[in-house]
Amino acid sequence: MAPVQTNQKLMLPNAQNEYVVEPGDLPLACPMPEMALWNSHPRVYLPIEATGWAKCPYCSAEYTLQRAG
Repeated sequence: MAPVQTNQKLMLPNAQNEYVVEPGDLPLACPMPEMALWNSHPRVYLPIEATGWAKCPYCSAEYTLQRAG
């Protein structure tokens, strides 16, 4: 995944409860790199590869891995 540009508008963190992520988003961290960090929780890496699903222990956002195929 490419680094976030400073002139790019960032998504609000914790604005949704469910996110679908792709293999290119791995390793998965919440909040994701596209999210503004100033009003969110500390970044935590979530182990989604084995099960295809993960839940953030801070904000309870649920992530589902969209597998290729």
